[in-house]
Amino acid sequence: MVSIWAIALFLLGAVQGKEICYGRLGCFSDSEPWGGTVIRPLKVLPWSPEKIGTRFLLYTNENPDTFQNLLPSDPSTIEASNFQTDRKTRFIIHGFIDKGDESWVLKMCKNMFEVEEVNCICVDWKRGSQTTYSQAVNNVRVVGAQVAQMLDVLKTNYSYSPSQVHLIGHSLGAHVAGEAGSRTPGLGRITGLDPVEASFQGTSEEVRLDPSDAAFVDVIHTDAAPLIPSLGFGTSQLVGHLDFFPNGGEEMPGCKKNALSQIVDLDGIWSGTKDFVACNHLRSYKYYADSILNPDGFTAYPCASYRAFKSNKCFPCPDEGCPQMGHYADKFAGKASPEEQKYFLNTGDSSSFARWRYGVSVTMSGRMVTGQVKVALFGNKGNTHQYDIFRGVLKPGSTHSNEFDADLDVGTIEKVKFLWNNHVVNPTFPKVGASKITVQKGEEKTVYNFCSTDTVREDVLLTLTPC
Repeated sequence: MVSIWAIALFLLGAVQGKEICYGRLGCFSDSEPWGGTVIRPLKVLPWSPEKIGTRFLLYTNENPDTFQNLLPSDPSTIEASNFQTDRKTRFIIHGFIDKGDESWVLKMCKNMFEVEEVNCICVDWKRGSQTTYSQAVNNVRVVGAQVAQMLDVLKTNYSYSPSQVHLIGHSLGAHVAGEAGSRTPGLGRITGLDPVEASFQGTSEEVRLDPSDAAFVDVIHTDAAPLIPSLGFGTSQLVGHLDFFPNGGEEMPGCKKNALSQIVDLDGIWSGTKDFVACNHLRSYKYYADSILNPDGFTAYPCASYRAFKSNKCFPCPDEGCPQMGHYADKFAGKASPEEQKYFLNTGDSSSFARWRYGVSVTMSGRMVTGQVKVALFGNKGNTHQYDIFRGVLKPGSTHSNEFDADLDVGTIEKVKFLWNNHVVNPTFPKVGASKITVQKGEEKTVYNFCSTDTVREDVLLTLTPC
């Protein structure tokens, strides 16, 4: 008869789980919190470094088009490369079923070379990512350990401080960055580009990206709708010091095209279908790439919710200012505050995605009519389209306010043009005007005032000048 002790030992063995060790990278277990939990029911061990085949592809200002392969196991490859210790190093880490020599990764490096001298290292772990999702999730741990190993080689052999390092990870790559950061004391920065939700949201900090993984962690959420039923791939959980939710974080402008139009305007069937299925999820790295070239084009506003932001309740920036989403988020003075910080902004629907938010108030003059008011701003850097400010009863002396996101920074505002219409035949040809229009830029406290004593007929432009 089988003893109770034997049964107990058998069950204990089952609970303990398995472990696998890979030399200097350490040991990896499939027990809690890595497996056997509600969020991670499957027990899966990560593949070996040899099977994953991670590569570190270095691009620099001197070799922007062809990479140099760096091997942590052979520091002479670093010695012989264009890696320079007096520059920052930014690693770009792709996600599930992606690869490190994708065009978006190289574009991000090239945008950096336009604004800075930098070591740009693309982490290619495609063999470990192009497998079943649960296996790729666990391979993240080995890839993160390999990135940490590379940072250790740079520190040991070249006295290169981890504080000079910035890890940029998309999707599963964001959690690779988190794993590397948890193994690297003093890491400077991690940017999570739509960190993936499944198998990570709600897990312990040990498993996923979290603010303790670097001195500064910033996160861009672009596909934060629930996985079921909305097929949102990204996490809605706040996992950084600054969490940005462009366009509310769930539905990105320009992502509602039908599948055929996406395939026709992208290279090849595969990238077309991928962009259609995961369009919101991929927007995060497109926003980041654009942010590199637009240092002030992604101003983000602290706000309780996107609904409040859309209701014009979060403008202008508070006294401590607003951060820029993306490349320049680390310039924000309050970046590493211990409180969770949620930020909202709107973007365009195609590149360039940058937008500049303006607040406008219009004080009416002339006749009382029903209609709509539009305003365009003219500055030393260009002028905006006409934007709707108000629809309804236009009553002399009343003031109507609105905010809009322009596709350019007009610079110093020199004049404002006012237009009204109501598309109603009126034999008296009423005239309406704006006695005063005030304009405010989102990131500035300055209010600009423009005045006019004239009134105009429907669909006739009225120019207001500074007063």
